[in-house]
Amino acid sequence: MLGLKLPTDPRWVNIVEKNIEEILTDHAFCEQKATSTAISLIVSFPEYTALVQEMIELVQEEMSHFKMVHDIILERGYTLGRDRKDDYVVQLLKFFPKGGSRTTQLVHRLLYAALIEARSCERFRLLSQELQDKKLASFYKKLMISEANHYTMFLGFARQYGDRKEVDKKWQDLLQFEAEIMNNLGYKETVHG
Repeated sequence: MLGLKLPTDPRWVNIVEKNIEEILTDHAFCEQKATSTAISLIVSFPEYTALVQEMIELVQEEMSHFKMVHDIILERGYTLGRDRKDDYVVQLLKFFPKGGSRTTQLVHRLLYAALIEARSCERFRLLSQELQDKKLASFYKKLMISEANHYTMFLGFARQYGDRKEVDKKWQDLLQFEAEIMNNLGYKETVHG
């Protein structure tokens, strides 16, 4: 369903389990960045009313996810750590050239968002199936469903606002590029890395 070209090695969960505090901190900041992305889309493309309405709901949902992760951090006696650069996203954002029409810029941003949500969904599925901590596994199962919905929403908007054939070609090319990035990641206790 997600179309990812390279699945995450299940051994990544072993890395995560050795430092739950790190994955939770990284996850919390991923939720904040998702919120920022939604707000940025509203600010940058206010004339797309359907998109704006969905982004308003997404901001509320992503902040509620941030709160859930933060609550788990506090329940476990941890403190929210500092944010760090997301190597996955930094590399991914190099794929499409800068510039182009507003529509092209919008489509590219929507495709990036769809792919980030798809990879998050895939990683959360893995955590829900493989984590020994059943409470945390159950938490990630719930969020996995949410990420899948976000992925389909962003991809759907890209197809709605851009030329479908062109968007689908860009999507396939982006998926292939992302697989190459993933070849060098999967060794850290981060959601995408």
